[in-house]
Amino acid sequence: MRRSLFQYIIRLFPAEVTHNIRLAMLRFAGYLPFGKWGLKQTLAPKDVSLEREVMGIHFRNPIGIAAGFDSNGDYLAELSASGFGFVEIGSVTPRPQPGTPRPRIHRLRKLNSLINNSGAPNRGLEYVMHNVRRRNKYTRNLVIGCNIGKLTTTPQKNIVKEYLRVFRNMYQYVDFFVVNLSCNTASKRYVPRSREEILSLIEPMFEFRRGQLDYRPILVKISPDMSHEELDMVVDILIETPLDGIEAVSGSTELATKDKGAMCGQLLTERALKVVRYVAERSGNNYPIIGSGGMMTPEDVARMFEAGASLVALSSGVRENGLKLLRAAARKIVNNNA
Repeated sequence: MRRSLFQYIIRLFPAEVTHNIRLAMLRFAGYLPFGKWGLKQTLAPKDVSLEREVMGIHFRNPIGIAAGFDSNGDYLAELSASGFGFVEIGSVTPRPQPGTPRPRIHRLRKLNSLINNSGAPNRGLEYVMHNVRRRNKYTRNLVIGCNIGKLTTTPQKNIVKEYLRVFRNMYQYVDFFVVNLSCNTASKRYVPRSREEILSLIEPMFEFRRGQLDYRPILVKISPDMSHEELDMVVDILIETPLDGIEAVSGSTELATKDKGAMCGQLLTERALKVVRYVAERSGNNYPIIGSGGMMTPEDVARMFEAGASLVALSSGVRENGLKLLRAAARKIVNNNA
């Protein structure tokens, strides 16, 4: 996918500044008279063959935005008007978290990749709740997922309570949840890899859900650095419990060996595809998988679906190549299915 002159110019800025410029332009477009209509006309995929039914939820198309792009849900209306099939907000923590000091996202220009050391900055549960419960005509039918993470300073004994607090308070406002098992973009990483630790996080959520009138799917987001034995364990949990699916993957700390943070972008692509393919085959292609990580081009998105993903969630690809990646990827999927 060719970059425009604007894309080349904007990439002269640091990666996080580039992202903030894109978001500011998106907000400005949304404020203009007929601005959201313009976003819909120029960016949104329109082919009805893209519609999907996954986890009992209707998606107008299977291409969404991953957590970390709009952490606080500030741009839901604009992203919906742009045509994304869903937006995953977060990671959401009980209290505001500033993240690590800037610069915290580093661009590897020649490798088309990013190293994310942001520490999951967000404005906290109360702020995000205020945003997601104010639905309007653009967000009324938008599928919203909530990625739940932990505060960097939270002691081990309070982690379960922290996750459950966000889950219970956000339950009536979002459509599905992603329990982040790979909080790895800060110096104090949290990547639970034992069966007991993972079950301690999700079983209280299953218990709370049983008492609700509405059903909200629960997925876990996993690291690309897991061994086959660890992936087998997560898939076994998926099969044996009321867990609804898996999101794969977060950034890789193994690939960012010389730098703090998690590797995202092109250097992650093959590993992300490998993990999604393994999880799909190990689970008999019977459970929903959200493919996330390393999708920088329409071809990457198509390969993610071929690997077994039911939905895909973009982040680095849109950060680096702009919103036009959505329509280009949708066109690629339609052509492949023709």
